Amino acid sequence: MTLIGSKWVWQQPSWPGFKWQDELVLPLLRAVRLKQGVLLGKTGSGFEYSTTSSRAALDILLQNIITSSAIEGERLNAPAVRSSLAKRFGLDQSRPYPISKRSEGLAEMMLDATQNLSSSLTLSRLFQWHCWLFPEDDFLLQPIKVGQLRGDEPMQVVSGRIDRPRVHFEAPPRNLLESGLSDFIDWFNRSRGDATLDPLLRAAISHFWLITLHPFDDGNGRITRALTDLALAQADSPSIHLYAMSASILARRAAYYSILEQSQRGDVDITDWLVWFLHTLDAALQTSLNGIEYTLEKSRFWRHYHDVGLSAPQIKVLNRLLEGGDNNFEQGISAAQYQKVAKVSKATATRHLADLLAKGCIKKLPGGGRSTRYRVVGFKP
Repeated sequence: MTLIGSKWVWQQPSWPGFKWQDELVLPLLRAVRLKQGVLLGKTGSGFEYSTTSSRAALDILLQNIITSSAIEGERLNAPAVRSSLAKRFGLDQSRPYPISKRSEGLAEMMLDATQNLSSSLTLSRLFQWHCWLFPEDDFLLQPIKVGQLRGDEPMQVVSGRIDRPRVHFEAPPRNLLESGLSDFIDWFNRSRGDATLDPLLRAAISHFWLITLHPFDDGNGRITRALTDLALAQADSPSIHLYAMSASILARRAAYYSILEQSQRGDVDITDWLVWFLHTLDAALQTSLNGIEYTLEKSRFWRHYHDVGLSAPQIKVLNRLLEGGDNNFEQGISAAQYQKVAKVSKATATRHLADLLAKGCIKKLPGGGRSTRYRVVGFKP
């Protein structure tokens, strides 16, 4: 990234004439597009986790909402947000959790961003998102301007000692904000029909441009990520319900802030940001593909061993093994661990494992004695 003195990117004469290096961006773009196609193909071939599943879509939207706030260090009441989403999906809840104005607002914002795709972006729409994000009753102690642009005070992100502050970011001053935001909104609406701009790059540019403007007192990151979800949904409506971009950003939060700061201090060549964005989107898609593979493998396993006469404790342990992950014995299970999970005696655990081996459900891993471990047959961790 080229550094131009002490200027911020929005101070460059060619702002916002973004440019990038195709030789670095286009190969990643093709790879992400291919992975999107694979994801849609797997969910469209009779798989239970398909886009027609309202519960699966709800889970992805919930994950996006929770992780977008977690990026800013805020921990949401997940059951309340889930209840608000479930109500809008028309899903029955056996034990509905009490909702709040906050959970209702977050649900409204996310659904507007991912389902209301034909409406143009307007300043009033962004203001409405901000009002949903900060319901008055929940934020009485925070003196922020809700549903309106920030004030005249400088908008900076600063760290370090008071006498030696480090400015990580400085947004355009208030007198440039309205015209800058108007230009952005006009571009966002026009660019959807731009055949020369890939929609995924449009989403990445939208993210960078709006976060640079920082139009609000607070909530700029969450509003920006909601807008990114809108751009991604407009790019490929079916797949937006299959992956959580904010979760992938959260997993790379330090790098997220670092690349944004680096790009703010450069010129209008945003190659580094686009590369980071596409890598992060690729990771989000891969996480969903991994989840689908786990579910498919589990389904194949039970179709094969459905009628072999397994006990309830055996089924419980096998399901734990099939789930995978660090907390689910990815490296196999020992007799002592089987005993603990199944809540059976040592002798019963040994007998159950021998029975599972005989029926071909599990296999013995290298090692012996008390260190002997077992893994589900056919399981792909």
